[in-house]
Amino acid sequence: QVELAESGGGLGQSGGSLRLSCTASGDLVFITLMGWYRQVPGKQRELVATISKEGTTNYVDSVKGRFTISRDKYSIDLRMNNLKPEDTAVYYCNARWLIPQPPFQLTDFWGQGTQVTVSS
Repeated sequence: QVELAESGGGLGQSGGSLRLSCTASGDLVFITLMGWYRQVPGKQRELVATISKEGTTNYVDSVKGRFTISRDKYSIDLRMNNLKPEDTAVYYCNARWLIPQPPFQLTDFWGQGTQVTVSS
């Protein structure tokens, strides 16, 4: 089992920067991919960025060139630059965990979410 503790976020200005951090605790060795997702009311949660143990990153097109995800073992940061009002959402930290028994499936753990609000 894994617990995720998020920090950062808050209120930012259009064109400004914010940073989100997330630290995992628990059965860390079985964590594979980690990442950030976001959700606005009435819409599905969407992937923002992910990073593998090896450092391979993936971003949604809308944040490419503006957001950077980094990882140090089982902690991840999301540096958000050139913020836009459409980045306003609740951001959730995610850890994908390999269940250590057959059939060795993957399951997701989520943080509680942190609000990011970008004013125009």
